[in-house]
Amino acid sequence: MWDDPRQMNALAAIVALIGVGALAWALGVWLVRQPVFAFREVVVEGPLARASAPHLEAVIRDELAGTFFTMNLDRARASLTRVPWVRAVALRRQWPQRLLVTVEEQAPLARWNDTALVNVQGEVFAATYNGELPAFSGPEGRSGEVTVRFREWSAALQPIALAVQRIALSPRGGWMLQARGSDGPLEIELGREEPAARLQRFIATHGRTLRVLARAGRPIDHVDLRHRNGFAARVPGFKERPPKRAGT
Repeated sequence: MWDDPRQMNALAAIVALIGVGALAWALGVWLVRQPVFAFREVVVEGPLARASAPHLEAVIRDELAGTFFTMNLDRARASLTRVPWVRAVALRRQWPQRLLVTVEEQAPLARWNDTALVNVQGEVFAATYNGELPAFSGPEGRSGEVTVRFREWSAALQPIALAVQRIALSPRGGWMLQARGSDGPLEIELGREEPAARLQRFIATHGRTLRVLARAGRPIDHVDLRHRNGFAARVPGFKERPPKRAGT
């Protein structure tokens, strides 16, 4: 090969082409990293009720590196979703030096295990909220199921004017509700087996049982639906009279 001018010329051309390509690649890498392509403007889109736009911009400027061409958008997105009240972020480059940030905020639905919040999608998140919210409790990873039950049973109880204030799922799968209506608070034990069916049977008989007792001045504060053919009810402050003794 070394004695063949044609092969030597071809080899030289290939080596030269590789060199030019490497030089062009290096030049391109250097060029896209130049300050002229750095982001000069950050625009946060969307109405923000709780998330702080200055906080978002500070995270972008302080923690995210790169230019228009080199910024790692996945890493940027992950950093921004750690800002309180941010659920999701969409990033879009706008030539030449603008970064558009569209934020989806968390919408709180309930408190979760007294340590966190649940959003309307049934996801647990951490934030500070001072408003009134229903309380959810349950095993880790079950917040979505509790959210679905809350919506289903809240709608079911609405016709009898009961609003769910608390819903609890035990580690063994038992369900319990705390509701409030015009007759006061009511705790409802549903148990594990067919809780939805048990609740529907209770709702169907509510008007001729609990409502009648409430009108008679004996409101019920607890019902246990874990019975095959009925339910047990408790009247607050009610004391059963001891049986009379014979001859008295």
